[in-house]
Amino acid sequence: MNMDIAPDTLPTLPRREILGSCVIALEWDEGLRLLQRHIAEKRFTRVTFLNANNANIAAREPEFARALEDFLVLPDGIGVDIAARILYGSPFPANLNGTDFIPALLAEEKRPLKVALVGTRRANAEAAALRLSEIAPHHSFVFINDGFFTPEEEPAILSELERLHPDILLVAMGVPRQELWIARSITEKHCTMPIAVGALLDFLSGAVPRAPRWMRRMRIEWVFRLALEPKRLWRRYVLGNPIFLARVLIQKLQHRWKQP
Repeated sequence: MNMDIAPDTLPTLPRREILGSCVIALEWDEGLRLLQRHIAEKRFTRVTFLNANNANIAAREPEFARALEDFLVLPDGIGVDIAARILYGSPFPANLNGTDFIPALLAEEKRPLKVALVGTRRANAEAAALRLSEIAPHHSFVFINDGFFTPEEEPAILSELERLHPDILLVAMGVPRQELWIARSITEKHCTMPIAVGALLDFLSGAVPRAPRWMRRMRIEWVFRLALEPKRLWRRYVLGNPIFLARVLIQKLQHRWKQP
């Protein structure tokens, strides 16, 4: 579909509610143009991604769920696609997962941008900045701070962001801390578009390997990650995925009960 998104259409963009979170339903190119438009117009826009794990966290943590209401939420992964099929009869038009979508956005945007990085370990973030410079050499990438700063260090970080005022701020602190920090602390004074990117910087740095391309095409990258880190991720996937699907089915039944 070839749609040019007008600047005032965000409230009317196609959305699908997944466990209480409204997720934008756009084709890949539409999603790119939407974010590009907001950056060009200096429209302060918080961006994050919803996958099965994030949806489970939002279902049990009201503060996180409330924070997501002020974000542009993009669909990430096969879990929310399955949910969309169950709830709406079809999957999302595209899988706008941050690991692929954000590098594509930076490569696609031809105007030079200032991009700041906050989060993960310093070595990983700096290596990710170098990788992003290879992908999109026309942008400038600035490492601000790692993801382990103290409350006492936060004012200096915010002051530096206000001074720099990047077009894009990539925040990699893990869910839900990254979204909550953006919601509580980041305003239009600090940047134009803060994006909660999870493990993106770790992937870009090579510290965390990505699944082989054939697994990504089959949408089973989560199996690869589980095999790499079973102790850390078994709750997220082995327990979390069935819980997510159960919650989706409950949402489906609740919708039917509400129908006249």
